[in-house]
Parts: sequence; structure tokens; C-alpha cells
Amino acid sequence: MATLRDIKQRIKGVKSTQQITKAMKMVAAAKLRRSQDAIINARPYARKIQNLLSELTTENDFNSNPLFFQRQVKSVAVVVVTADRGLCGAFNTNIIREANRYIEEEILSENLSYSLFCVGKKGKDYFSKRNFPVEDSYVGVFSSLDYSFAQRLSDKLINGFLNGNFDKVVVIFNEFKSIIQQKIVVEQYLPIPVKTTAGKSSNVETNYIYEPDRKSIFDFLIPKNLKAQMWRFLLESNAAEFAARMTAMDNATTNAKELIRTLNLKYNKERQASITKEILEIVSGANALKSS
Repeated sequence: MATLRDIKQRIKGVKSTQQITKAMKMVAAAKLRRSQDAIINARPYARKIQNLLSELTTENDFNSNPLFFQRQVKSVAVVVVTADRGLCGAFNTNIIREANRYIEEEILSENLSYSLFCVGKKGKDYFSKRNFPVEDSYVGVFSSLDYSFAQRLSDKLINGFLNGNFDKVVVIFNEFKSIIQQKIVVEQYLPIPVKTTAGKSSNVETNYIYEPDRKSIFDFLIPKNLKAQMWRFLLESNAAEFAARMTAMDNATTNAKELIRTLNLKYNKERQASITKEILEIVSGANALKSS
């Protein structure tokens, strides 16, 4: 049975933990605001450049540009975006679970080979310890997230695709929806899945004058589009991580408050029982002296 000193020490420990979780919640909330603004500002650009690329795409582009060519898939590159730290609920667990599911159901079931690119320490630690084929890993990216990293990663994936190291590139990340909701997305990165304007009405014809020519603009936009999409993936994951951490720390602070209340109640009961026992011993001793 726990003594009064043990209960008091536990209350003190829970209060210290509550202060830490409350501080972490405030830090996550401040960082979430900045990351949320960043992804909200990046989404229109990424969406617009993708739409512009779709407007310029013709059937010849699909046949001539290797980044659009749908070849037979024998090897897949899977980019898994996790966080560098924990204490953010099921954020990392859900991503790793989805990556495992995709590998089992979409790759191994088709007898395909694959390689992993892990962005974030949690994903890198998990897959490395279990002997998954980790091609490359990037740790500490989100501490100072910069567009140059999205460029380097995009260039590496493009070069690997063009050199035939892999025939398909898939990115698995958490998409930021709201503070309490993050959605796991599995998105094909290469070959480029562009929606054409073939479904539009043929009565409306666009007659643009391109300077320089349409193909030059198209070829110029392709790498920009890929880098913009990769930058969006990273920003989405960064904002989702802070949202998940803020929610987890808020729940932890609430649970600590409830635990402190329960421990205080237990402490008061134990203290009252101890006082009552002492009073009974004194009364019993006094009665014994009187009777003697």
C-alpha cells in the first residue's frame, strides 16, 4: 500500500509532467500557426502550376517526354515522410503502418522490387532496424525546413527515374486538414500524373500566343512543378505534425489534471484514515490507563 509520502511524490511528479506538456502544447501551437500559413500560401502555387501544365500538355508530350511515360513497373521508390520526434500521438505510427500496407499489398504482392527514401528520423529508425531496403534517409530536415531540400530530393528522384533505377515513385505523407484532422495520402510522383483537358468542350478553343514556344514553356515548367509538389508534401507533413503534437499535448495536459485530482483525493483519504487511526490509538491508550 502506498504511503502518504509516495502519493505526495507522485503528485509532484505528475505536476512537473503537466507543466512540460503544457509548455510543449504552447510551442507546438506557435509553430503550427507559421507552418499552417506556409502550406496555405504554397497550395495555390502548386495547384496553379499543375493546372497550367495540364493546359499545355498534348498527346505528343506524353509520348516524347520521359517523365510522363508509363513504362512497365519493375521497381518502385517509396518516399515515406515522418517526423524527427515523437510525442505527437499516432502521427508517425499511422504513416509507418500505411507504408507497410502499401509495400505488402501494392509491391510485394506483384513481385516488384522497391527502395525506401525516409524523410524524418522516426521512419528511418523503424525501417533501418527491420532491414528494409532504405536507399537514403534525411534526418533533421524539419528543424529548419527549406525549399532547397525539396529541390535536392526532387532532383535525386528525377535522376533515378530517368536512369531506370526505378519505374515509379510514390510519396506517403500526412496531409494537413485541420488542427484535429490529418489525412494520410499516397500520391504518385513519377511518372507525372497530369490531367489533360481532353474532357473539355470542343466548342471552346484557346488560341494563345506563346513566347517562347509552347514546348519550351512546357519543358521549363515540368521540373518546377515536381519541385513545387515535393515542397507541398513537406509543408503538409510539417503542419500536420505540429497539429498532431498540439492535440496530443493538450490531451496529456488534461489527463494529468485528472490524475492529479484523483491522487489528491486518494491522498486526503489516506491522510484522514491515518489521523483517525492515531486518534483511536490515543483514545484506546487513555481508556487503558483509566481502567488500570
